[in-house]
Parts: sequence; structure tokens; C-alpha cells
Amino acid sequence: MTDERIKAALVRLRNGDIYGLSVIVEEYQVQATRIAFLITQDKALAEDVAQSAFLRVYERIHQFDMRRDFAPWFFRIIANAAVQTAQREQRQVSLENDDGISLAELLPDSLPTPDEQAERSELRQAVWEALGQLSPKQRAAVVLHYYLDMKEGELAEATDSKLGTVRWRLHTGREHLRVLLDRFKNLVSTEVET
Repeated sequence: MTDERIKAALVRLRNGDIYGLSVIVEEYQVQATRIAFLITQDKALAEDVAQSAFLRVYERIHQFDMRRDFAPWFFRIIANAAVQTAQREQRQVSLENDDGISLAELLPDSLPTPDEQAERSELRQAVWEALGQLSPKQRAAVVLHYYLDMKEGELAEATDSKLGTVRWRLHTGREHLRVLLDRFKNLVSTEVET
């Protein structure tokens, strides 16, 4: 549910008080950028998507139903913009980007030994590369469902899609990831045996 601080900020924003937007940015900027980054796989694009989404909130705040929770509405704006940007770009990004955020930085790092660190690093890279091979819409569904713990119904609302479409994207995304990660697992097993 939208907390009282956010509700107050939304009311201020509706009344033309730009301070309301600063509260929204402060509350959601990191999450918005991360969601956009996980979908676009590009730091600069993710920052642009997040910035544009906040501007859209400012421009379209009167379209928001104040009786509803703000986060799904806002995440729908982020997800749709990130999918459109990713589809427009249609390019792969490496795990480590000179000026970007690595997947390793997004995941908690509690690795006790160097061997386990190397193993997890390889797994993170495999997951990152596998995510990169999904379509932007599948990637958005997987990210919103597993990263934000959105239920299928919330995901359908957030992406402005039918529930069946969301289920299909999650199913095909999971299957595609499973195949790609099984290949990685088999490759690692073969390397260990030799």
C-alpha cells in the first residue's frame, strides 16, 4: 500500500507543488533505475528511462487514481519505457561495463572462499547473459516478478497486459533461462571433469 508520506507527496504534486515530485524521486529513484537497468541492461539507458518516468509522473499525475497503490502504476511506466527502449536498442551488454553497474553489484556479496566467489561470479555472468537473451518483454516480466516479487495480477497491471500474456511471458522466460543455465551447468561440469 502507498504510505502516507507518498500519498501526501502525490497530493502536493497534483496541486502543482514540485516538492511532491522530489519526495517521489527520493523514494523510488534507486528502485526505478535498477528495474530499468535489469530490463535494458545498459546503465545510461536505465538512468534515462528512470528520469523520463519521473517526468511522466509529473505530467500525468492527474491520470493516477489516488485510491490505488502508487508503486504498480509507477512501475508500469518504468517497465513499459524500459521495454520500448530495449526493443529500440536491441543490443547485448557485457556483465562488466566500464561506466556501468555490474550484476554482481546488484546482488548481495557474501562469498566466504575464493573458489565459491569464482563459482558464483560465473553463475552471475551466466544468469546475466541468459537474461540478455530473453526478449525485452520476457525480461521485464521476469525482473518484475522475481526482483520485485510482483504477483502475476500485479504484473499484468504494471505492464498493461492480459494475465494470460504475463503467464506466457513468465513461462517462456523461465524455460528459456532453464535451457541456457542448464547449458552453463553442463559446461562447468565438463570443465571440472577435465
